[in-house]
Amino acid sequence: MASRNRNTRIEPTFGGGSRDDDASVFFVGEDDRAVPAARKSKAPARKKAASGTTRRQPSGNRSRSGRQKKRRGFFGLLRGGVYWMMVMGIWGGIAAAGLVAFYGAQMPAATTWAIPDRPPNVRIVAVNGQLVANRGMTGGEAVGLHEMSPFIPQAVMAIEDRRFHSHFGVDPIGLARAVVTNIAGARFSQGGSTLTQQLAKNLFLKPERTIERKVQEVLLALWLEQKYTKDQILEMYLNRVYFGSGAYGVEAASRRYFGKSARDVSLSEAALLAGLLKAPSRLSPARDPQAAEQRAQLVLAAMRDQDMIGDSQLATAMSTPAVRATAYWTGSEHYFADRIMEELPQLIGEVRQDIVVETTVDLVLQTYAEGSIRRLIDEEGKKHNVSQGALVSIDASGAVRAMVGGYDYATSQFDRASEARRQPGSAFKPFVFMAALEKGLFPDTMRNDAPIRIGKWAPRNYNEKYYGQVSLSTALSKSLNSVAVQLAQEVGPAAIVESAWRMGIESDLTPNLSIALGTSEVTPLELTAAYVPFANGGFRPDIHFVKRITTAGGEVLYQHRSTSGPRVVRPEIVGMMNAMMAETVSQGTARRAAFGWPAAGKTGTTQNSRDAWFVGYTANLTTGVWFGNDDGTATKNITGGSLPAAAWNDFMAAAHEGVPVANLPGNWNGRVLSRVEDILRAQPGTEHTASIDAPTPQAEVGGQAPRPVGSIMDIILGN
Repeated sequence: MASRNRNTRIEPTFGGGSRDDDASVFFVGEDDRAVPAARKSKAPARKKAASGTTRRQPSGNRSRSGRQKKRRGFFGLLRGGVYWMMVMGIWGGIAAAGLVAFYGAQMPAATTWAIPDRPPNVRIVAVNGQLVANRGMTGGEAVGLHEMSPFIPQAVMAIEDRRFHSHFGVDPIGLARAVVTNIAGARFSQGGSTLTQQLAKNLFLKPERTIERKVQEVLLALWLEQKYTKDQILEMYLNRVYFGSGAYGVEAASRRYFGKSARDVSLSEAALLAGLLKAPSRLSPARDPQAAEQRAQLVLAAMRDQDMIGDSQLATAMSTPAVRATAYWTGSEHYFADRIMEELPQLIGEVRQDIVVETTVDLVLQTYAEGSIRRLIDEEGKKHNVSQGALVSIDASGAVRAMVGGYDYATSQFDRASEARRQPGSAFKPFVFMAALEKGLFPDTMRNDAPIRIGKWAPRNYNEKYYGQVSLSTALSKSLNSVAVQLAQEVGPAAIVESAWRMGIESDLTPNLSIALGTSEVTPLELTAAYVPFANGGFRPDIHFVKRITTAGGEVLYQHRSTSGPRVVRPEIVGMMNAMMAETVSQGTARRAAFGWPAAGKTGTTQNSRDAWFVGYTANLTTGVWFGNDDGTATKNITGGSLPAAAWNDFMAAAHEGVPVANLPGNWNGRVLSRVEDILRAQPGTEHTASIDAPTPQAEVGGQAPRPVGSIMDIILGN
């Protein structure tokens, strides 16, 4: 090849020739253009086709090509769908992370999170330690997971969270199942929340259904799982969750529905409790026993599916009758429990932890008391138009042993024993007669029982029956109004009011002559308490319901100090009053109350028989009974000597069964006090000339009784 001039320019060639024609030729093809040339017209191609120079593709090839295109279209669509799902998943994850970050940022720092204290429970127990009631926000004490029936946690996990022990606070499988179920049912029927999430919601969050709450619920559930063990989480949940009918926690629910502790719950009962969690109010056996039973059977089936129970256990539990619970707490002991809750702030202040209150109530006596009230109303209520009753029983130390505030606590929680103020009628007369004795009169002092008029007021005896000249003892036993008013005139209304307050009446009393007939209102509790000094020898004890209060760990927060109380009436006056009121039981208006023990008391009936009372006592117990109607309507002629005396008899006879008989304090033999002789002997330089058998000077009918020998009465009265 000839040598080429280095300065010779090589021109590019477009379009023609071949790359092999001449190596020295710089060839640029169509594909090497920076900007491709415009497409040639398709007309020549059509001409070639028309002239037959272009061969047609065989039909078989065309069909195969179509199928390939279809396949490529299906798989392409599938690949596209997967692609976009991945894209959407990525963006959804980013959005979810953003929501979590946004709502999480609004929550306090995790280092400050803490389980809120469980509302304190007040465990109220009787004198023998038997449970009376639980009070507080929860209505039951906390029970350890190892203490409660093992069926309870099993049943709850079976129906609420079967993968509780395997998930990390959130159950993706359960959540996915809930989503599918909700979509298929076109409604929100399942939430997919784990027990941990439910606990988080109950502890920290409000119940509204919002994205924010759900995100916070998940975050808190993860924190709970990291902070506590599975058993701790389950225990917290079971002790705080709502089971309907005002019961929070398994202990409260077990007491509420079954009358037993969660420690003693059976398989069928545990299934019922677990079933309530879906809709506590709607499924409560106190509202719909059949719905509760149907739900419980679903729980039992779930437990069997998960091999928690066997076939025989399932069959036995399925055959158990449906539980029927009262619409509210029943039992008169709840009146007592309510009274305890009212007194707690005065005794220990605000309740900040679980406490145990040891009370004075004797549940055996409480049962007797409730039975006596309910039986008489059931048998005599319609006949005598009486619908309510109350009973209070107090021992000589002032401890309240029984208190019934009404016919049925489930129907009415109003405590008629300690809150209802009623006119006591003649049951107030002992304070009138006591004031007269303290002024120098005696049980055998005579007065004229006859119609009396004071201005425009003309008090009358019951049935307008008058007896003429009678002793004060007879006047009290027969509840003669005219004599009581005469005594009120003699001693003055102020002295009567002072005597009543001194004995234990706390209500305001109007100092007028009508007070002799019991026109000022009092409660059954305070009227009964005011009779206690007659029963214990003249001392006014501290009326109390609580013996001791301790924490759950045993620390003493309050201890009642037992004292006899101050002396409010002299022994000789107690002796005379007991002698007079014993006659009321033996041969007066309260004969129906006698039950074989030395006993005394006083009946009372108000105008139109609106209220009927009997307050009586032995050396052991002082018991007051009231019958009437809440609206103050008149009964059909019941008196204190009818239903109240009968109820008192029922209760006191049962309460004293097997108890050694004891005499009432004091001694009045119808002449002079036996204590006078001892007093005279104790006087130095005094020659004993008086005899306890010497007759007591009698009063003029309608006049003031003359005092016995001054030196003797001065000694007796302390003058």
